[in-house]
Formats: sequence, C-alpha cells, structure tokens
Amino acid sequence: MARRHLPLHLPLLSRKPLAPAPLARRALCASTTPEAPTPPAEVPADAPEGAAPSPPAMPPANPPRRDEPLHETVLHMIRRRPWTTRLENSIRLLSPTLDAPLVHGVISGAAEASRADLALQFFRFAYRRAGFRPDRDTFALIVPALASRRMLNHARCLVLDTMPSFGVAPDEPTLAALIAAYGKAAIPQEAVKLFRMMPDLGIPRTALSYNAVLKAILCRGREAMARRIYNAMIAEGVAPDLSTYNTLIWGFGLCKKMEAAVRVFGDMKAHGVVPDATTYNTLLNAWVRAGDLESARKVFDEMTGEGIERNSVSYNVMIKGYVEAKKVEEAVALFTEMGEKGLRLSEKTFAALMPGLCDDQGRVAEARKAVDDMAERRLTPKDKSVFLRLVTTLCTAGDLDGALEVHKKSRQFKHFLVDPRQYGVLMEGLCAGGKCDSAVEVLDELMEKGTLLSPKSPVLDASAYNPVIEYLCSNGSTNKAEAFFRQLMKKGVDDKAAFNSLIRGHAKEGVPEAAQEILAIMTRREVPTDPESHALLVDSFLKKNEPADAKTALDSMMQHGHLPSPALFKSVMEALFNGGRVQTASRVMKSMIEKGVTENMDVAHKILEALFMRGHVEEAIGRVNLMVENGCMPDLDKLLVGLCENDRVMEAQKLADFALDRDFDVSFSTYDKVLEALYTEEKTLPAYSMLCKIKTKGGVVNQKGCDALMDSLKSEGYSKQADILSRILAENLPSTSKRSKRAAMGA
Repeated sequence: MARRHLPLHLPLLSRKPLAPAPLARRALCASTTPEAPTPPAEVPADAPEGAAPSPPAMPPANPPRRDEPLHETVLHMIRRRPWTTRLENSIRLLSPTLDAPLVHGVISGAAEASRADLALQFFRFAYRRAGFRPDRDTFALIVPALASRRMLNHARCLVLDTMPSFGVAPDEPTLAALIAAYGKAAIPQEAVKLFRMMPDLGIPRTALSYNAVLKAILCRGREAMARRIYNAMIAEGVAPDLSTYNTLIWGFGLCKKMEAAVRVFGDMKAHGVVPDATTYNTLLNAWVRAGDLESARKVFDEMTGEGIERNSVSYNVMIKGYVEAKKVEEAVALFTEMGEKGLRLSEKTFAALMPGLCDDQGRVAEARKAVDDMAERRLTPKDKSVFLRLVTTLCTAGDLDGALEVHKKSRQFKHFLVDPRQYGVLMEGLCAGGKCDSAVEVLDELMEKGTLLSPKSPVLDASAYNPVIEYLCSNGSTNKAEAFFRQLMKKGVDDKAAFNSLIRGHAKEGVPEAAQEILAIMTRREVPTDPESHALLVDSFLKKNEPADAKTALDSMMQHGHLPSPALFKSVMEALFNGGRVQTASRVMKSMIEKGVTENMDVAHKILEALFMRGHVEEAIGRVNLMVENGCMPDLDKLLVGLCENDRVMEAQKLADFALDRDFDVSFSTYDKVLEALYTEEKTLPAYSMLCKIKTKGGVVNQKGCDALMDSLKSEGYSKQADILSRILAENLPSTSKRSKRAAMGA
C-alpha cells in the first residue's frame, strides 16, 4: 500500500492549529502581559427596575501610540539585524510591495547614518527580490551615498550597468558626482576615464563635468593635464564659468604655478566673468602658499577697490601668512581689525593666530587672553599644538602656574583630546621647578585619560618622563612609576635611565623580586644596565636574608660587564658563609679572585678552613692554587695548624704535600706539627712520605719522632721504607746522591 504524503506546510505530529503570522511590526512588539479580568456589569442609577445591566467599558485593544514612518521601521530593522532571508521575509511582511517613497526613505536614512553598505544591500534586495523598479531619482540618491563612503566600484557599476538595464540613461550630474568622488579618493586616472567615456554614453559635457575633472586632477598636482583639458574645453565651445576659473586658480596655486594662476585670473576678467570673494580668497591663499606676502597684500587691498567685501576667510588667510612669516605684529593688527568690523572669529582664525602668540614669550598674555576668548565663544581648536606651544612657552619662561591654568582650560573644550606631549612638557617643567607633587598629579591625569596608549598618540620625550619617574622611585611610589613606564614600553620606549630608576626604587623599598623582573626585561631588550642598580639589588636581597638570591644578582651584575666592589663581594660571601653555604661562598670567592679583587682575604681564609673541615679537600686546594696564581698567598701555616688542632690530620697532610710539591713558604715547625699529628693518629705511611719530602727539601725534624716512625714501619712490615728512611737520616743531605734521593721519593 502506497504511503500517503502529508502536505509539506503541515508538521507531521502537530495537533494544534498554527497561529496566524503577524502582519506588522506593532504586532511583533505587542505586550505579552496577562489580560485583566472583566469587571462586573453595572446598572445605572436612573435605570428602570428590571433593566438589564449595561456592558462594562472595555479598554481599547491597542492603546494609542505615536505612528512611526514605515521607512524608519525598516531602517531600524536592517541596522540591528544581520542580513538574512528571515530579515527579508520580515520586510515583506511589513510591506508586501516596496514603493518609491519607502525605498528612497530607507536609502536616505542609511546614507545619513553613514551606512552606505546597508543602503546598497537594501537597494539590491528591493529591485532583485521585491519587484521594485528604480527610477532616476533612486539612482540620484544611491550613487552619491556610495561615492561619499569611497564605495566607488559599486557606484560605477550602478551608473554604467544597472541604470541602463532599467532604461535609465546616466546623466551628467550623476557622472560629475562620481568623477568628483574619484578625485577626493586621489584616483584621478579613473576620473579622467569616466570623463572621456561620457561622449560614448551620449552624455554632453558641460562646465559641470569639466569642473569636476579639473578639480580631480589638480588636487594631485597634474597641472599639465589640466591645461590640456581646459584647452579642449575651449575648443569644444564650452564656456568656462566662475567655478571653472576658481578651480584653475586653486589648482595652479596648489602647484605653486603663480604665473599660470595670475594668467587665468586675467583671462577671467577678459571673458567677462566677474570675480567674487571666493576667487580673490583663492588667489590670496595661492600667494600666501607661495610665500609672497607682498603680492598677497596687494590682492587683499585690491578687494575693497573692486567692490568685494573682505570676509573672515580673507583675514584668516592673511593672518596665517603673516604668522608663518614671523610677522606677528601685522597678524595681530588684522585680528584686531576683524573684531572692529564685527567679522566672525572662527576656530580657523584662532588656529592661524595662536602659533605666533604662543611661540613668543613677550606675547604670552595675549595668547592667554585669546584662549579665554575661545572658551567664551565655545570654539574648539582643531590644532592640538596650540595649547602645547603655549604651555611650552610658559614653562620655558618659568610661569608654571600659568602653564597649569592653560592646561586646565584646554581640558574644558568639548571633543578636544589633549596632546600627550603637553602632559610631558608640563611634567618636565614642574619637576625642574621643584613642584614634583604637581607633576605627579599631572601624571595621574594622563594615566586616567588613557591617551598615552592610543596608537596615534606621539611618544613622550625622555626629558619629560624621566624626572617624574625618578621622583616617584625616590619617594616610595615605584609601583606607580612602573605602571606609567609600562605604558611607555608598549609604545616601544627602552630608556636606560628609567629602567635603572625602577630597579633602584624597588630595591630601596625592599621588593627585590620586582627589581629582578625589571632587570630581566632589560636583558631581553638588550638595554645597558647601571652598576649602582645591580649593587642595590644585591643589598636588597641581603637585607631580606636571601643570600642565594643575592649571589644570583651578583652573578648577573658580572654577566652585564660590571665589577662589584670588594665590600659587595665580602657582604655576599659572609652572608653565604654564615648561612652554612660554604661551597657557594667558595664559588663567589673564586669569581672575586678571577676578577682581580685581592681584598677580603680574612673571609677567604675562613672559607678555605671551612672547606677543609667539611672534607672538600680538592676544592679547597684548588682555591689555594688560584689564590697563589693571582698573587694573594694564603697563610698556609695558620691553615695547617688549625687543621691539626681540629683533628683534621689527613686534610692537613694533603695540604702539606701540596705545599711541599710546589715549594710554598711554610715553616718546618709547622710540618713538625703535621708529622706529630700523623704519629699520634698512627698514619705511618703518610708520615713516612711527608718526612721523606721534608728531608729531601733539607728540612730539620725531630729525631725522636723519626726514630719512632722507623720503629712503627718495621713493626708494620715496611722494612724497605724503614731502611730508606734510615739512610736518608744518616746521610748528610747536601752530599746525598741523586740515586738515594730518587729512591726516597719513590718509596
């Protein structure tokens, strides 16, 4: 039996009817609170007896609310949700058919919100899947929106491909807007391609498109190409307008081709085009850019004679030129004239004037008054260097209070980020003036703002941060100094002085572990270290009674090429010795001697004796040999006597043999004590060997001891050694033959 297929739109196990889909966004956003109980029916007081009660007054199903335009609803949806098929279905539910007002409203809203990507996505959805047919007005909205956000390839495809597919021929304003966008994006070659393509598209070229392409190529300095296009414009019979001449003057002035700019200005008058204020301001700016203030002043004065009212732009250009030429007097005079004429003082006016006032110590009062004027007018300077220059000048002049006041005012301007270098100059000046606490307050503000970590923020100078870091480290605030310097390290700062200040600060505060971490960072970054910092680190470990770490710090100091002082060597050796780390102290002693430090021999003697007492004979003898090779002979007599008195006979015998083999200056009386100790301990053969060496060297020993030794040798079965010793003792040492000497030594 064939299985009967159920309809695809019904679920297989569903028993409940599907709820109807909402038809509007209001339905999707409806309240889900439970319904209130229906109130009981009431009977009016004047109703006749037996009358039926009137139905209760029910609240409206949907309370009245402010109606939201449909395009704003759609824009709200596409801005907050990812673009998916589900979103497209939601838009279709809101409006099954997309009409022109809705599409235009969404595109305009997205463009105003700087979301040209959403405008393009919605536009494509509208004509591809929603049945919308765009017209010329639609393309007039979408193309400039894309061009303003540098989405030039998309805009070009819409103009050249999509518009013709809907029977909408591209027009000149649309092409001119796209050409201008390519010019702003610094792609003049594409602008020229579009311009040359216009005749093939059947679009006549007028002054509008010529002006757009001229500006696009002149902004990149291609004045030769601009000349050719201008000549082609004249050849085609297109009359240049005011905007054309203004563009040419601006472009030639940008390239500092003042002869060409003046020629265009003359041609403009010859063709009957009357220059306006923009023309004169453009020519004025060109002369200022070229550095010819005399010619600029002539144009400035000529404006009044030609009936052109000089505006704020004219004055701003001249003020900027005078300030750049270090003629501040003339700039201040023009600024005063602007105020007398009632012209608007803008951010650009103050930005042009302030550098001249800030760099001159004699005009600091005028600069501060200008800052007050800006604050009263609520003008925010776009140039951060204005306050930086003024603070620098005040600090140089020694007016630290004035610098602090200007700095505080700079923070009052809205949307103005203070240059981190301003903080640096202020900290440097305050530290130099003895106001280090105020410098710390400025540092706290800088770290709180977080502007130092911005990728675009400049790096502070070493002269700005080193004084405050040194002050903090010297006054128990090394952690704050380290937090500040770690922010500088993220900007690539590897300052030797700052690193060493941190090490000294942590060491003085009794936190050598933190200092050691800083030292490790310096090692990784190959930053030179300071011997004083190393010494303080070693002392800090010693004060914490951590001699092993102190020894590590001492080794690090020598690895960095610094020679510790004799006192530092002595401190570390004594700490290790007193802590029972004799062999570690011995290694420090070895390093000290190898470095040529011959002081502290009293500590070295204690270490040698302790090594012998603990049975580290080979190591002790090696240290003795090292000392002798470096010219610091230890007191072997004292060592041998001490070992014998402490019943370390074999250690004394090995040391004595070592001294005899190398002809060290040891008294024979000391050797007698060693022999006596060997006799007492019944060390017959070692005593015999040592006695032979002593006699070979011509030494004089106790005869009774020798006789007792021979008796011991005979009793223990060493008859041959006893005979040899007897011959050595019997013969006169100076006439002893070489053969007998060799026999004695061999025995």
